[in-house]
Amino acid sequence: MKRTYNDINLQNRNSFGVVESAAQLVEFETADDLRDYFAEQKPAKWYVLGGGNNTLFTQRYDGVILSPTSSKRTILNDDGESVDIRVEAAHDWDALVEWSVEEGLWGIENLSMIPSSVGAAPVQNIGAYGAEAKDAITTVEYFDTKTLNVVRLRNEECSFGYRESIFKHELRGVAIILAVEFRLHRTPKPNLGYGDVIKEVEARGGATLRNIREAICAIRSSKLPDPKILGNAGSFFKNPVVAKEVAERLLKQYPDMPHYAVAGTTESVKLAAGWLIDRAGLKGYRSGSVGVHDRQALVLVNYGGATGSEVIALADYVCSRVKECFDVAISPEVNIL
Repeated sequence: MKRTYNDINLQNRNSFGVVESAAQLVEFETADDLRDYFAEQKPAKWYVLGGGNNTLFTQRYDGVILSPTSSKRTILNDDGESVDIRVEAAHDWDALVEWSVEEGLWGIENLSMIPSSVGAAPVQNIGAYGAEAKDAITTVEYFDTKTLNVVRLRNEECSFGYRESIFKHELRGVAIILAVEFRLHRTPKPNLGYGDVIKEVEARGGATLRNIREAICAIRSSKLPDPKILGNAGSFFKNPVVAKEVAERLLKQYPDMPHYAVAGTTESVKLAAGWLIDRAGLKGYRSGSVGVHDRQALVLVNYGGATGSEVIALADYVCSRVKECFDVAISPEVNIL
């Protein structure tokens, strides 16, 4: 199935709620839909938009927005301990997490309440509370817009990193993700490396799947605004990774500064962008119709009627203040068009 809309308003298709439009939007269900479209139309400029949770439009998009509609979920294999599942791109991410918890399957529970579609998850390698999508992904299936073929990449071929993947670099403008395959487990594997999570889980009676999910949902709900009420894209900035020497210098001045090990190296340290923004005095800061959320400094919000350009101006100001205060560069994780 394929549906085409011309000169479409995108306000209800992006979680920031900014009023922008696109020359054309095409909804697709299968690889054949995409193959037919690219063979016939040969679009020069296109962008894939799932739930619109990690995209900020700053101007009219003069190309084609491609939007997946298939959200099927299929169990591929179940050996009693591990379960392999295939999930198509339009499936809501948190609905997948809820299903896994209901089924007693471990692996993605720490990623509860992340606003995303499944197709977007490997692009950003979404992560939270010590877990990342890459930890459970086995295969990503995509449509190659140059060859018009379907390609399958194993986890190790996806170049996953912190909010990074091959889909943001080498395959940007080439790949349209169709489905993602995951391996989940029945053996309990609680990941409780974050203090807030441990406290919330213990308060609920211990490390069960349901308790972990509920704990993380409670933490996120207490800090993050609902985009249906206050336009936002969740965490706007990446947590910066700095040289060990930089972290040590800052810790001498700010002993309470959160900092985390970086997997695979002892020479780099991850800092908390939200803490840096807060300490720069910007939590709750407002400029016209945009602002820094008063409970989570990582989140930029649209109080109503803001343009994408106003959001970017605020983001630039936040980055400059953090650089001025700490000599640390932070950058957006949101896709800006």
